[in-house]
Amino acid sequence: MAATPMSAGPKRRRGRHRLRPLSEINVTPFVDVMLVLLVVFMVAAPLLTLGVPVDLPESAAGPLPAEREPIGVSVVPDGRLFVRDTEVSLYNLVPLLIAETRGNAEARILVRGDRRISYGRMMQVMGVINAAGFRKIGLVAEAPTPRARRPAGDDADRR
Repeated sequence: MAATPMSAGPKRRRGRHRLRPLSEINVTPFVDVMLVLLVVFMVAAPLLTLGVPVDLPESAAGPLPAEREPIGVSVVPDGRLFVRDTEVSLYNLVPLLIAETRGNAEARILVRGDRRISYGRMMQVMGVINAAGFRKIGLVAEAPTPRARRPAGDDADRR
């Protein structure tokens, strides 16, 4: 760490003056590093919420306002179910959701289904969650890219 010389006071008559080191900490590099770490954590935090990789379909709908952190149920392409990062069977899905929500039927549950799974499997999962008494069930989709947006009722999706 470098020290900057500083004069000891007014010049003495003998033509000599003493230099003392300036003992102040330079906080600018510290603040720079903290700001970079803050940005890294702000970018990385949303990626850590739901850990199972799923290829989501696109939707033009906007995001819902978040009250509490929702419970994420993921359906991967081979049909397996995950609650957050824990693999679960369809039979054990309801008891695990009740344990996760502490029996709160008003808890928000977001179902993330890979675009390659069947519609029937998604309806089966959502039906089991709904039959257990949970009413705030949502589907998760990716926002469309600007070039992929098409007007509603486009015939290209019907093929």
